Order: sequence, then C-alpha cells, then structure tokens
Amino acid sequence: MTQVNEFFQIVSGKVDTELDRLLVPSAYASPTLVDAMRWSVFAGGKRFRPALVLASGSVFGADEDKLITTAAAIEMLHTYSLIHDDLPSMDNDDLRRGRPTCHKQFGEAAAILAGDALQAKAFETIAKDGRLSDKLRVKLLFKLGESAARMVAGQQLDLEAEGKELNLENVESIHANKTGALIHFSVIAGAMIGEADNAELNAVSSYGKELGLLFQITDDLLDITESSEALGKTAGKDLDRYVVWDYVKRKREIINRRYQTAPDDIVGKMTMDRLDREMLKKEKGEPPNPQPLPPLLIAAGQFEVVREAADAAQLP
Repeated sequence: MTQVNEFFQIVSGKVDTELDRLLVPSAYASPTLVDAMRWSVFAGGKRFRPALVLASGSVFGADEDKLITTAAAIEMLHTYSLIHDDLPSMDNDDLRRGRPTCHKQFGEAAAILAGDALQAKAFETIAKDGRLSDKLRVKLLFKLGESAARMVAGQQLDLEAEGKELNLENVESIHANKTGALIHFSVIAGAMIGEADNAELNAVSSYGKELGLLFQITDDLLDITESSEALGKTAGKDLDRYVVWDYVKRKREIINRRYQTAPDDIVGKMTMDRLDREMLKKEKGEPPNPQPLPPLLIAAGQFEVVREAADAAQLP
C-alpha cells in the first residue's frame, strides 16, 4: 500500500492547487459562501476520486494537464454530497474529516448553499476547460450529470432503508448509486480524456462499478469497527439506521461473490491490452509509451481492507 499512499499524496497536492485556483471570490459570490465552500473542500481527505481520474487517464496516455481540472471538478461534486449528507435533515453529523461539518461551522442555510454552489461549479469547471474538445466536454458533462443524479437517488434509497431489513439487491442498489456512481465516473472520465476505445471503456467501466461497490462496503464496515478519531467522522452511524447485522451479512455475501473477480482481473486485462497496443506501435514504427500502470489501479489492498473490516465486525 506504500505506493498507493505515495500516489495519493502526489495527486492531493496537485488537485488542491487546482482547487485553490478555481475556488476564489467572485463578483457575485458572498465571501461567507466561498469560505463555506473552501472549508469543506480543504478539510482533508485522500482525494480518492481525483486520483482515479489521473490513474485511469495515465493508462491511456492522457496529459496530466488535461486531467487535473476534471479531477478537481469531481472533488467539488463529491464535497457537495458530503455537505448535504451531514445536514440535520439527512445524517445529522457534527464531524467530517476530523473537524466540524459545514453546517456546524457556518449554519445550515450557508451549508446548503455551499453544497449547491459546489455542484454548479463542478459543471462550470468542466464546461470551461478549453484544453478539452467541445465534443469531449459535452460527453463528460452528460456522464457527470448522470452520476450526480444517481448519487442523489441512492441517498434517497439509503434514507428509505432506515430500520428495514435489506436483501442483497437493496444493498447493491444503494451502494451502486449513492457512492458507486461518482467513483465509476471518475474512472471512465480519465479513460475518456485519454481517448480510450469502446472496448477499453467497457473494461474500465466494469472496474469502476466493482470498485465503487466495494469502496462503500468498506466504508460501512469501518463505521462499525473503527472509532470516530480513526475515521475522522462520527462512527457507529449505521448502528442506528439499519437492522445492522442483517445488513452487514449482505455485505459479506457481496464480498464473497465478487472478491475473486473484482478489479484485479480487469486491470490485468487492461495491462495486456495496453501491451498489445505498444507492440502494434512498435510494428508500425511509432514511439511506444511504456508508462507503468498506476499503483492505484493495481491496489488489491483495497479489497484486503474489506476483508479485514468484515472479520473485525465478526461477520458470519
């Protein structure tokens, strides 16, 4: 996991620089609104979704300067979802990334508006990125809108699941939408900017869907097994919201069913496909592009964390 953590650190620095450039006072935005937006955006975090954009894009030879703005836009949209998720009418959480949530710091009304503004800014950011073609920007905006809508739909499903027993399909539907949709978009956005062909996009799409599902499973299991200090947010929230042990049993079913065929196999296929492309370039006399596959896309450690968390929760 050392390589992965180093990759996160590098990406975080670059994405934070881009976010700092983009999130500045404007003629029409109240300083309080901008402060609330920046409070949540710069609260920390691994920048997991932006890292996926850069990792996926580099597989297909995309220039980093073409990836970084889309990566920052995705982090804005993700942060908007966290602000709204923490509101009293939703999860009613006081802690996020180790410090007060936006509504505790600025008030509920300002937090709602900060989330709204970050969502709008995400779309504006991609729309204005002149380093990307008009056609590509339209495709990215369509996919971003689709993933944002699915994220909201997943949140509603999550709220409706409170106090209920959930079957496997219920759990997967919540995860695939609430969390998985934006992770999935992060992976395919990098590939789209890298001009991946349809077969390659299908491969990374499958990767993104599986990763999004397992990521949320990990997060929910850690909610049960870790402290608030370790998580940087209030632990044990799921204990109050679901028929927990039935819920986590369903998670273990998903883990057992998908672990062996999750992203590692797909990444392996992507690696072989890329080697085939490099051989074809060599045969045509074109310069090869022998970049190493980013460690984030190889990281089986993510799935080891899932298993460790499941074991810690003493799942059957």
